[in-house]
Amino acid sequence: MVAIRQHVSKLSGYAPALPTPFDGDGNVDTVAFEHLCDRQIRMGATALLVCGTTGEAPTLRPAEHHVIVRIAVDIARGRVPVIAGCGSNSTAHAIDLSKDAEAGGAEAILSVVPYYNKPVQNGLFAHFLAITQSIGLPVILYDVPSRTACGLADETIARLAELPQIIGLKDATGDVTRPTRLRPLVGSEFRLLSGDDATALAFFAQGGNGCISVTSNILPGLCQSMFLACRRGQPAVAQRLSVSVGQVTAALFRETSPAPLKYALSLLGYMSPKVRLPLVVPTEITCTNIRAVITQVRKEYAEDMLAPARKIVQNHLHAAIG
Repeated sequence: MVAIRQHVSKLSGYAPALPTPFDGDGNVDTVAFEHLCDRQIRMGATALLVCGTTGEAPTLRPAEHHVIVRIAVDIARGRVPVIAGCGSNSTAHAIDLSKDAEAGGAEAILSVVPYYNKPVQNGLFAHFLAITQSIGLPVILYDVPSRTACGLADETIARLAELPQIIGLKDATGDVTRPTRLRPLVGSEFRLLSGDDATALAFFAQGGNGCISVTSNILPGLCQSMFLACRRGQPAVAQRLSVSVGQVTAALFRETSPAPLKYALSLLGYMSPKVRLPLVVPTEITCTNIRAVITQVRKEYAEDMLAPARKIVQNHLHAAIG
């Protein structure tokens, strides 16, 4: 049986879907990526997700995929789990990526529903089963039909949840009722993680365990504080924090992610806004909107860029009580 570490099997809260920084020559900027990983851990991230959609995985070469996983593992040093995106619409390719991530030290993989091919549900089950039979790592399923043109049915998720290696689901459908429907089918230990920042708070309220997030790249402490307030029975605090989180989320999704995210992080000095084709940098209208939102949120929550999440939530709990 596969040994699954507790901090993976009990994953909760906010885990950033990290972008992949590129330098002026279009190569992976390893120094910037190291800083991104370390900042997120210091700000309370519960895991690091690398080489996913936000990491521009379809454009990464196999050697780059390996380097990115290895860097994240080296920076994390066991403080938080590293989850590697290893999805493909080719089962054989997904297995190759998964094996490489395991060799690189990842503690789990995120495996997306095969895109473009549009397999039937039995094909999806066979795809994920083959992956689990090829590696010794736990697997988190990733359902994002807006990008794959194919979705995982609740019944298929329930079948897959019976496999010991499949420990959770990143749900990017935006359906906030899904945790309520799935929980009786998958059991209390199965991790239900939102993959949609815009509806994450409602997802938590329905029993979701956390969020694999784009927005937490910008506001790691604020996002974690919102989650903690929800879990601690402070809905007014969570709702107050969600206003700023929602403003940033809206700005980051005016155009296809991760181009707006990379531009926002460039404003904060963390990385270049460069993306790989076929993605392009955001339009000036989007950039103007991002600049305005970042300026506003930094004035209100400057400590979110500097202090651990616990300090922020304490400040807001005091404000709510007062």
